[in-house]
Amino acid sequence: MKFIIVFVALFALALAAPAEVEVLKNESDVGPESFQYAYATSDGQEAEAQGQLKNVGSEDEAIVVKGSYSFVADDGQTYTVNYVADENGFQPQGAHLPVA
Repeated sequence: MKFIIVFVALFALALAAPAEVEVLKNESDVGPESFQYAYATSDGQEAEAQGQLKNVGSEDEAIVVKGSYSFVADDGQTYTVNYVADENGFQPQGAHLPVA
């Protein structure tokens, strides 16, 4: 259920873009135990993710999501974040992000 919420939130974000931005790519496949989506807009935004339930039916059931998103910032540079979200939390990586 969590992956559907994430998917809907990201899809809504893509649709909430200003009217002059065109959706260039919008793909999704949602199943009972997995999902994947990808989108791209004419203003340089792109995102994709794949999610899979693990330990289905057990007490330790969890969803593992791997994905990335990129955007063009006010400084004109494109920034990309690759991430994993699982039982250990959200783990982003990007050249512009500080490392602990």
